Amino acid sequence: MDIIVQKFGGTSVSTRERRKMVIDKITEGKKAGYSLVIVVSAMGRKGEPYATDTLRNLVLENAPSCSLKHLDLLMSCGEIISSVVLASSLEEAGFDVVALTGYQAGLLTDDSFSNADILSIDASKILKHLEEDKIVVISGFQGATKDNEITTLGRGGSDTTAVALGVALNAKCVEIYTDVDGIMTADPNVVPKAKIIHEMNYDEVFQMADKGAKVIHPRAVEIAQNGNIPLKIKNTMSTHPGTTVYYCRKNGTLPYSSKSSKGLLTAITHKDDISQISIYTEANPEKDSQLLSALACGNISIDMINFFVDKKIFTIDGSQNLNLKNILRDFDVKYTILNNCSKVTIVGCRITGIPGVMATVVSALAKEGIKILQSSDSHSTISCLVPQEAGKKAVNILHEAFHLDQ
Repeated sequence: MDIIVQKFGGTSVSTRERRKMVIDKITEGKKAGYSLVIVVSAMGRKGEPYATDTLRNLVLENAPSCSLKHLDLLMSCGEIISSVVLASSLEEAGFDVVALTGYQAGLLTDDSFSNADILSIDASKILKHLEEDKIVVISGFQGATKDNEITTLGRGGSDTTAVALGVALNAKCVEIYTDVDGIMTADPNVVPKAKIIHEMNYDEVFQMADKGAKVIHPRAVEIAQNGNIPLKIKNTMSTHPGTTVYYCRKNGTLPYSSKSSKGLLTAITHKDDISQISIYTEANPEKDSQLLSALACGNISIDMINFFVDKKIFTIDGSQNLNLKNILRDFDVKYTILNNCSKVTIVGCRITGIPGVMATVVSALAKEGIKILQSSDSHSTISCLVPQEAGKKAVNILHEAFHLDQ
């Protein structure tokens, strides 16, 4: 039995016309001989009646101290509504269908309400229905604890559901359907010349998602990579083949990289509202350890970390500034905060060990008078912190400098 998991986002199931397009994609899969598991998000986006944020605000606008357990119970309703609506539409189209909640589909999670992790999946019920040649429609974004308490999986939870099910079912692939034709070399709203990436590997798409690109949740990519399940990012409203994400090796050793890039890079992404923090202290390992522990306890994630003898420099999300100030007050240290920065990141597995990549970045930005405030790198990325007003310009400059528009 060859299984494909198809996940449809909120915009894909938001209207009758778009649900007809969803049914067309499902019909194609059935005609190709696949057993299908369909994962759906809540219908629409914030402001629309059944969207997750809309349901959430029904409570939080009047009772901001609502428990996360109760909030999860409410938020799970959006995906349940979607699964029943789509299942009934498929029945009308002549298919044999069953709709399941995340709990009924066997997703066991921990009790971290509103941001739960999947502990295990008992796929026996799903497999039973597939063996009966039924299409199984599952509510994404949700599961249940060992005590049968409903949980939700946090942002990108439906992607996580789909990929985790793909691994549990040993699926041929997981298809993530959205309202774009695939993953692009940059945000097309920022770079008009951005192009579709036809193939890329897990690490590249993980880095893109982690560094600000709204493509697929990093947690879902990690699960796919660990399970070695290919991902396809496709458009519900078009026939474009989309982007395939997977991992393979050339000659048994070298990691595969994007064929769509003419040069070294696969993509460029950026993230706004970053603050650069400089803390001026003498070297004191014990005090440094205490400070880092306090930041972690305060749920402050630090990035682009540079520690020197007389100062520590790192970046945080700008929304964490007040929380950071409260923590630093307890340590009685001198510090400065530079707000309104952008983190611009070039992504590509081919850059590892290649001389001149950073020189190209520095030269291209310097020619346009863009100051690099800080930089960091990994084996497949180089990130530069720049003033936010220059962020989008920097993305366009680097996109052209590395020939991603060709």
